[in-house]
Amino acid sequence: MHVCLELFAVFAKIGAFTFGGGYAMIPLIQREAAARRHWIREEDMLDILAIAESTPGPIAINAATFIGRKVAGVRGAVCATVGVVLPSFVIISAISLALQAFQHLRAVRYAFWGIRAGVLALILRALWSLFTKCHKDAFSCAVMALALAAVAFFRVSAILVIAAAALAGIVYSRLRRREEGTR
Repeated sequence: MHVCLELFAVFAKIGAFTFGGGYAMIPLIQREAAARRHWIREEDMLDILAIAESTPGPIAINAATFIGRKVAGVRGAVCATVGVVLPSFVIISAISLALQAFQHLRAVRYAFWGIRAGVLALILRALWSLFTKCHKDAFSCAVMALALAAVAFFRVSAILVIAAAALAGIVYSRLRRREEGTR
C-alpha cells in the first residue's frame, strides 16, 4: 500500500506542476521514475514511451499507467493514473471558471503566451533527451526522417506513421536476424 501511495503522490506532483501536456511531463517522469526512485531503468524509458505513444490516450497517462503496473500491479496502475490525472482535472475546472471572468485582460493573454514558450522549451528538452538515448544507425535515422516528413509536410496521420514505423522495425529486425543467421 505504501508503494501505491508513493506512486499516487509522485504522479500527482508531476500532474500538478507540469504545464503543456504529456510531452512536457516526460522529463519529470523520467527523473522521478528512473533516476530518483529506480522504479524503471533509464534504458526502459524509451520503450515505455514508445508503448505509451502507440496506444490510445495521452502519453503521460499511458506512461503513468504502465509504470504503476510495473511497480505495483493493477493497484499501482490505478494509483499512478489517478495521480497524474486528478491535478489536471481540478486545475482545468478551476481555470475554466476563472478564465471566463478574466479572459479579456491583456495580462492573462500575455501569461498564456509565456506559458506556451515555456512548454515548447520543455518539449524540446524531452525530444533532445530521447534523441541522445535512442539507438542511431542508418535505418533508425531513415525511419525518423521519413516519419517527420510524413507528419510535418504531408499531414499523414500520426497513427499511420507509428504503425508504419513499427512494421518497418519488425521487418528490419527479422531481415537482420536472418542475415546474421546466414553468417
